[in-house]
Parts: sequence; C-alpha cells; structure tokens
Amino acid sequence: MKYRKKPIIVEAYQFYHTPVPKWVGDALLNGSIMESNEKMHGGHDIKTLEGTMRANYDDYIIKGVNGELYPCKPDIFEKTYEPEK
Repeated sequence: MKYRKKPIIVEAYQFYHTPVPKWVGDALLNGSIMESNEKMHGGHDIKTLEGTMRANYDDYIIKGVNGELYPCKPDIFEKTYEPEK
C-alpha cells in the first residue's frame, strides 16, 4: 500500500540567516538548541524526540505540529516543503 504525506504547515528557519524567528530565540534560551561542543566545525545541537541531533550551517530547523524541533538538510527540505501561499 502507498501513502501520501498529509499537507501540514510547519515553521522552519534556515540556520545563520536573518531574521531569526522568536521560536528559535526561545529554543536557544531554554536549551532546546545549543551551540555544538565541536567548535571547530560550528553548528548547533538540537534536542529532538529521537535524541540530540546536529544542525550545520544552512540546515533548516523545523518546528513540527506539536512544537517539536528537528534539523533537515537543505536538499531534503526543498524536496519536501514549499512556501505557503
């Protein structure tokens, strides 16, 4: 059997671009998004439902339907999402 993803609207932010949305700022303040310990490579660690995941420069941070956060590589994001019209 085949399934199609339900059309849902999510908020997303591409790392290191401006402006930074309030929900990303809030996540930085509450520790849901943290600067990575791997200073040499930059990036941030994001607490997700599956554990801590890394987001690098230009990755998207997606706020899911229940407020959960997770990173997404730009190529996957662009294949999966389009701007709301």
